Amino acid sequence: MILPIVAYGAHILKKKAKDVTLNPSELTPFIENLWETMYAASGVGLAAPQVGHSKRIFIIDASPFADDENFDASEQLALKEFKEVFINPTIIEETGEEWPFNEGCLSIPNIREDVIRPDQVSIRYTNSDWEEKEETFTGLAARIIQHEYDHIEGILFTDRLSSLKKRLLKGKLSQIAKGKVDVDYVMRFPNELKL
Repeated sequence: MILPIVAYGAHILKKKAKDVTLNPSELTPFIENLWETMYAASGVGLAAPQVGHSKRIFIIDASPFADDENFDASEQLALKEFKEVFINPTIIEETGEEWPFNEGCLSIPNIREDVIRPDQVSIRYTNSDWEEKEETFTGLAARIIQHEYDHIEGILFTDRLSSLKKRLLKGKLSQIAKGKVDVDYVMRFPNELKL
């Protein structure tokens, strides 16, 4: 089932999400809905708060970046194969060289800005097979994880911008919060919900 994506300005996007109980009969249908919603919106990642649920879950499918000529062949292959569910994740460490990349967000449509993040992340999580994992990711995979992890911490990519950039975007962000934005996927706006 495709779920509406919560727009910028909704309180749930600024709240730290809650850990979930590993109950496959409850979580599996929800995770399937996340996949369906993300693909319908042409995203590469989606976190539970973005669909109005305060749960520490996010999903990633980086395969749309696999054909990007800005990445070498080994990274293209890694991105093509990077599809994962992250349940109750904890970032252990963020290291490496910091680098800018132009990020966007399904909850903040039509706005993209350069965000600086370290190029390596180590994370502990449970996957969709209910296995506990601890892995280290680099490059764009690390960045997508960091972006989605921010969502379950109540942080948006716009929070990581300079105060000048934030002031310049204030009008556009206000329009999104009011529902004055064109998107080709289903959204819910702050005036429509109490999240």
